[in-house]
Amino acid sequence: MDGFSLESVVRRALEEDVGPGDATTRAVVPEEAVATARIVAREPGVLAGSAAVREVFRQVDARTLVRALLPDGARFKRNTTLFQMEGPARAILTGERTALNFVQRLCGIATVTARLVERAGPQVRVVDTRKTTPGLRLLEKEAVRAGGGHNHRMGLYDAVMIKDNHILAAGGIRQAVLRARAAIPHTMTITVECESLAQVDEALEAGADILLLDNMDPPALAQAVRHVAGRAVTEASGGVTEETIAAVAATGVDLVSVGALTHSAPALDLSLEIESVRTAA
Repeated sequence: MDGFSLESVVRRALEEDVGPGDATTRAVVPEEAVATARIVAREPGVLAGSAAVREVFRQVDARTLVRALLPDGARFKRNTTLFQMEGPARAILTGERTALNFVQRLCGIATVTARLVERAGPQVRVVDTRKTTPGLRLLEKEAVRAGGGHNHRMGLYDAVMIKDNHILAAGGIRQAVLRARAAIPHTMTITVECESLAQVDEALEAGADILLLDNMDPPALAQAVRHVAGRAVTEASGGVTEETIAAVAATGVDLVSVGALTHSAPALDLSLEIESVRTAA
């Protein structure tokens, strides 16, 4: 889908920032100037977004060489150099903010994800949601994977998730699940949002594949997991934080979905620094 391609996302970001041209750089930087630069971390984190950085400078001026010094998913310390680049000084200065906007955002997501994954432990999968920045979903979900998390459905098109409003509109869980099963291919899963054990039973009887246990505290989650007894995949969702995820994971659920991975992750503090400028031979 073109709307989700890296090339198109970066192109729109550059159009938004650069428009018809970088007025400052054109006015003060000689066209023949060649620069070396680096992107450096001002705080520790996890790297994500290398492809976006490379694509920004490719589109601004393909003569700009960008080298990532670490792979996506790597942890780094404060003051670590993440990228080195060399090329037309105008191109590096023009692409600076767009590149940083991408990589700071994506490193922030990967870093938050890594912390939550570590606190949850290996017995459970930490997964994202559709609460992403419009137009950046694929990049943000890649950042979740870089942080050690897993992806939930990519959009409304690749899985069925029957939530409270769907249940109300369909006339009940059973009706919703049966209609969904008749309409979708056999390879597609059906998730039902459940707020009580009664809804868990109704979803199980209807043949749901995944039970989204919504806004249950750890004791209620543990009770629901025991009640399900492996008859469906269990997913805890709703208000999970770094402080609560260990207790949630300990209940025995299979998945913990956390919207905050993408909707609330703070951008990591990174900086682009020009190291040298020379005149092209």
